[in-house]
Amino acid sequence: MNWYWIDRFTVFESGKRAQAIKTVSRSEDHLRDHFPFHPVMPVSLIIEGLAQTGGLLIHESHDFKKKVVLGKIPHIQFYTTEFVPGDSLIYNAEIDYIRDEGSMATVNVHRNNELIAEGVLVFAHLGADFLGKSLFAEGDLEDLVRAYGMYDIGIKQDGTRILDPSLKS
Repeated sequence: MNWYWIDRFTVFESGKRAQAIKTVSRSEDHLRDHFPFHPVMPVSLIIEGLAQTGGLLIHESHDFKKKVVLGKIPHIQFYTTEFVPGDSLIYNAEIDYIRDEGSMATVNVHRNNELIAEGVLVFAHLGADFLGKSLFAEGDLEDLVRAYGMYDIGIKQDGTRILDPSLKS
């Protein structure tokens, strides 16, 4: 099963905010079981899409050196819960704070300019026990953010472009 719950970044401002799009497709594995004749994307996967949007934003702000994982969801509210093939979801994440031990982001998701969920996510920064250990196979993280288009649209806090490390000489 595919564990990537965003398709592409549309806004990426390092250390500030990110916006990503996810189009629900009938060809996704989880929709075959949930439910075969009325496929609905589970809200847990929408939360994961929000977490990936915010988590990658926070992870990039540390130059991908810290291990960032979703720590807790202190608040999230859904105003509707039926998301079907053809729906385009717009995920937004804005960093509230970044500290050594963790970070917090305010998040929301829209469908056709309609607010469908909003909340707060807290991310943990894994400690010394994880130094030298990767949460991804070699090169996978770089390939992931490249596929999401972060290097195509990402800007640093000083306004310059975020450069793809594979293109640096």
